[in-house]
Amino acid sequence: MEHNSLETAKAAIKMSISSRSEEKVLKKEFAANEINTAAVDFGGEFNKSVPEIIERAVIAAKRENIIDNSHVAQGAVAGAAHDALAQIMPRTMGLNVGGKIGVARSGEHIVVAVFFGVGMFNLNEVTVGLSHRSLLDNQKS
Repeated sequence: MEHNSLETAKAAIKMSISSRSEEKVLKKEFAANEINTAAVDFGGEFNKSVPEIIERAVIAAKRENIIDNSHVAQGAVAGAAHDALAQIMPRTMGLNVGGKIGVARSGEHIVVAVFFGVGMFNLNEVTVGLSHRSLLDNQKS
């Protein structure tokens, strides 16, 4: 059963805000509902880390067989990750971030969510970015 972009986005967000133990349970629940998911932790100085965050999203999606090795599939995840990061950029410029990247796919819908704590000294902020792409589902062919 293919889900719509809203349901797929909710899965990506849940993966990005989950703990490691919750992540494993969620992954099984989503798989039972035909939503493939991946998540990866990240931490570091935001400005220097944007390429690494995008790369981690793509690698996690490939590792969990959410996408294949095609240029188009990798570009869809990279583009969605970049767009999600662009949404949170005003809050994170020049600061350290720590959190998680969630990726979810159902049929042609692929969503990347980033959930980061933004810190400076003992002052902490929380921010979320989300982006959707459409990608041909090769399993239907």
